[in-house]
Amino acid sequence: MKAYWQLTLTQLRIFSRNRQVLFWTLAFPIFLMVMLGSFLGSGNGISLSIGVVDEDHSEQSKQFITSLKKNEAIDVEKEGNEKDALNKLKKGDSQLIVVIPKGYEESLKATNQEPVSIPVYYNETNFAVSQVGLQLVNNVVDGISKEKVDYQPVVVTEAKGIETLNLKYIDFLVPGIVAMMIMSNNMNGVAGQIAAWRERGILRRMQGTTLKASTFIAAQITARLILNGLQALIVLLVAQLIFGVEVRGSWLTLITFVILGTLAFMAIGFIIAGIAKTPESAAPIAGFLSFPMLFLGGVFFPIKNMPEFLQPIVHVLPIAHLSHALRETMNVGASFMSLGTEALILGCWLVGAFFIASYTFKWE
Repeated sequence: MKAYWQLTLTQLRIFSRNRQVLFWTLAFPIFLMVMLGSFLGSGNGISLSIGVVDEDHSEQSKQFITSLKKNEAIDVEKEGNEKDALNKLKKGDSQLIVVIPKGYEESLKATNQEPVSIPVYYNETNFAVSQVGLQLVNNVVDGISKEKVDYQPVVVTEAKGIETLNLKYIDFLVPGIVAMMIMSNNMNGVAGQIAAWRERGILRRMQGTTLKASTFIAAQITARLILNGLQALIVLLVAQLIFGVEVRGSWLTLITFVILGTLAFMAIGFIIAGIAKTPESAAPIAGFLSFPMLFLGGVFFPIKNMPEFLQPIVHVLPIAHLSHALRETMNVGASFMSLGTEALILGCWLVGAFFIASYTFKWE
């Protein structure tokens, strides 16, 4: 235990003395966050998305949905039920929710009856976009009325405002920046440092002592967990002071995913350190793996906007699940239990990568 604490303190001293590396590993994410947040932070960057709940399941309701899809400005998504659809609206994943009520087709066929009322829920905090969506839906409804009986309205919309989270691009960006920092500090940092120590013979001298490999790795993990926790806290404080970004969920859940992300990317870093023969070769290997993750892992823009053929790859990447978990915790206030899939996948990366690292790791 004494060796463990001494190694942990030694590793922290190494971090503190290498001020140039420490500065850039923290300064670059903050600089990137401030620059992107200043230029794009006030926008939401999300296309007009309308969710449709078809409770009638009739030919007429299908025709209504088809009419909506004909407008290229609308991204129509069919929803299973009204409750789930409204939850998506509250999270900002949709701008409008259209509910086609049961009995819609029968009401259209009936004569001398009141117009069919179709509830349309919109986002009150993004009124301008909601008004555009309402107008597009009204155009479709007017077209249906004109096709029926002498241009008389047989279908009307009933607009209903829903109080939602007023999320901006900066709210999306900050959790991604934290995930990016965790990936870079651990995957790239561990690979470079371990490879450098091996080349300089430090690991060989450690092996000649009574030091166990498990003690060495545990000290590395502890030191990097402390470092990542402090750096993530600084980034969140800067985001709070400059942009007013809040953590709406549990700090315990947030810290748990920071720990999971740190361990998973550290394990990948140990694999790279075991494969790389020199520090010069460790950096390109780490860069080759981390660079695509920045663009495929949902750091700077939503994963759902990526091409369909990339989706299977994207949903396997650890940074995609880390950034999503941090984003859901910070923006929506999601609980740890609701993010069980993300925790499970990060856990699988952690166990699998450390298993491989145990075979690839070399003292010299």
